[in-house]
Amino acid sequence: SPVTGCPLWGLTYSPYNTDGSCPDVNTVAAQLQKVAQATGHIRLYSSDCSQLSSVLQAITRDKIALDVYAGIWLAAGPSRMQADLDQFVAAAKTFGTGLIKGLSVGNEDISNGMSEATLIGYINQVRARLQAEGLGGIPVYTTEQDAKFSHAMAAVSDVVEINVHTIFDGYFANMDASVQSVIQRANHIKNNVASGKKVRIGETGWASAGNTGPSPLTLANEIAYAQKFKCAAAAAGFEYFYFEAKDAQWKAGAVLSEQNFGIFNAGFTPKFDFGLLNNC
Repeated sequence: SPVTGCPLWGLTYSPYNTDGSCPDVNTVAAQLQKVAQATGHIRLYSSDCSQLSSVLQAITRDKIALDVYAGIWLAAGPSRMQADLDQFVAAAKTFGTGLIKGLSVGNEDISNGMSEATLIGYINQVRARLQAEGLGGIPVYTTEQDAKFSHAMAAVSDVVEINVHTIFDGYFANMDASVQSVIQRANHIKNNVASGKKVRIGETGWASAGNTGPSPLTLANEIAYAQKFKCAAAAAGFEYFYFEAKDAQWKAGAVLSEQNFGIFNAGFTPKFDFGLLNNC
């Protein structure tokens, strides 16, 4: 099982090569060996590029101390969703469910214009498929920005997973305030939306370059945010996936900030000493 005492509870991981192509399993394995120095839990957004099977194969083969929270990508339409679901089922049956701790159906799809009824339909479809395949023990849920997460979405989710980013706020006081706002917003969901279900933060982070408004985007502030958030989340009792593992240079045409959230650069070299995150 994953080691305890990792600097971060969880980390989002998108394995795509810088040119957008799919990495082979040995590349994934080498990256996950480094990821395991920072966390014991990873979140994937999709099964495409064989990423789920490559991740599970690498962890199993090389005995990497990670477990996996998988994802189904909805934003590209029903055929991609079905392909992701088919690949998820195949990977779960090939490698077993021991490493798979959850499955998010979508990511910020309400924020991107999907109707709530459509999203809930997808969640129910995925849950029914998993039950029919003998995989009904895997928690199924969606991930959405906290402000868009409704009671109806919570009702069909086994976990209430929220993305909370203060880096886009229209005001900035200091790093402590930016972190405390995330905790306050998560507590609001816990107390007013989740109806007693676990609330997990699906994304939060800070970019080391770019511009999202008044928040100062520097490597020093990315480190400060990670340090302060990790401690605040632990004190408040929230599991979370820090966003993200490596700089997303594969997001061609994206704004600079979107490409610079990683704790590793695009070549998978750490951007700072993760030992800085060990103490609260």
